Amino acid sequence: MTTIANGTDTLTRDALTVLQPGFTGTTAPDWVLRRLGEGLASVGLFGRNIATPDQVAALTAQLRAERDDVLVAIDEEGGDVTRLEVSTGSSFPGNHALGAVDDVELTREVAFELGRRLAACGVNLNWAPSADVNSNPDNPVIGVRSFGADTDLVARHTAAYVAGLQASGVAACTKHFPGHGDTAVDSHHAMPRIDVDAVVLHSRDLAPFRAAVTAGTRAVMSAHILVPALDPDHPATLSHRILTDLLRGELGYNGLIVTDGMEMQAIAATYGIERGSVLAIAAGADAICVGGGLSDEETVCRLRDALVAAVRSGDLAEERLAEAAERVRGLAEWTASGGTRAGYVRPAHDVGLLAARRALTVTGAEAYEPLTEAPYVAAFTPVANIAVGDETPWGLAAELARSLPDTQTGSFTGATAGQAALSAAGKRRVIAVVRDEHRHAWMGTALDTLLTARPDTIVVEMGVPQSPPRGALHIATHGAARVCAIAAAEVIAGAWPSGPSPAPDPGA
Repeated sequence: MTTIANGTDTLTRDALTVLQPGFTGTTAPDWVLRRLGEGLASVGLFGRNIATPDQVAALTAQLRAERDDVLVAIDEEGGDVTRLEVSTGSSFPGNHALGAVDDVELTREVAFELGRRLAACGVNLNWAPSADVNSNPDNPVIGVRSFGADTDLVARHTAAYVAGLQASGVAACTKHFPGHGDTAVDSHHAMPRIDVDAVVLHSRDLAPFRAAVTAGTRAVMSAHILVPALDPDHPATLSHRILTDLLRGELGYNGLIVTDGMEMQAIAATYGIERGSVLAIAAGADAICVGGGLSDEETVCRLRDALVAAVRSGDLAEERLAEAAERVRGLAEWTASGGTRAGYVRPAHDVGLLAARRALTVTGAEAYEPLTEAPYVAAFTPVANIAVGDETPWGLAAELARSLPDTQTGSFTGATAGQAALSAAGKRRVIAVVRDEHRHAWMGTALDTLLTARPDTIVVEMGVPQSPPRGALHIATHGAARVCAIAAAEVIAGAWPSGPSPAPDPGA
């Protein structure tokens, strides 16, 4: 076994290289810096690591002082899923809002500007975009993270997003292969299963990934989902048929394959993270993402040792591990050289807010008179999925209060939410804010209660607008990013620069 100058043998070094761990704190722990010297090539940043852009820049500089080509990854989709702006909400609308606008140049501009801000903080790998076709409206984990339910739309915006992000020098990681859109289960909690035939999968779910490969995506993230039409025995992350035969063979992809978080229950509860990591690398994955929930040195050592032991026992080919490590180092080299910084100039306007304004669908604007008195904002709050997290603020009240001081608000849930909101509002005009009303029966009941008692109630849908518009004014923002709230507040207060416009007549 070859030994590297610092005493780490090549097998152990390769095992460390394929890991993408997280850690706690806003500075790098000593163990992370030490492991970077031993071969660790990537780290992942999460909300717990973020305070300010300057702090993130200092953190990434600290990491690069130990290893100048380190991959610093983050889950920054914009929209509902933000880590860089975890405490305030995102300055960029998410995929569903961009799909609602359906302007691929705007999507490129948004992705480029988001990437430029990441690059300025020293982040060079973004676990985005989501290329999932949201074909199941009851999907609990994708929803507004998808560009939409139309395959062609998702494909063209996925390609545009990849191009814009990578023009900033930040590598894109297109996810969740082979498509997480037709699930009713969140893989953070259990193993989703997609029971459709291969023809549907190829024509619907795989098309956006083909577009991403053609656009040159530097990384692809696997999904922890069981797709029997592709492999009846193994979830995608652990499937040689899906990762190697399909993604590399049929789709012709040569870049880095990253797993979704290995501590997610779809893998951890079924295989365990050690065995799951070995099986993933054997199947064709190149990098093991871990750290959203497990963020300690012991986890890194356990996974490193499991990979080394699997090679020594013959359960994992040493050549496969070496190939995976080389792909990680290849992407690190690409980012260290500046990637493909070219082709875009920073927009002169606030592209995130512009996109959020364009994404609004407003119904009832013809008869609406902007508010002049502070209202009561009733937020009907569902349980946030783990990908979104419950630490990121969402809603309307904070932004509306900028135009209408003394705006009051409350959060409500459950069977009595509507009556509780009415009691809290008193005589104030009510604005009901919902998120995916169609997935929560109690939310629909709450709106029924409000609108029966107060027909002048304004309704703002900040999720997927699947339910029919109702209320004196109905605004669909197509996401809960901070800029989406700003745009909706502008309409309600009569301060929207272009003025509210009615939704298009579906019969026209």
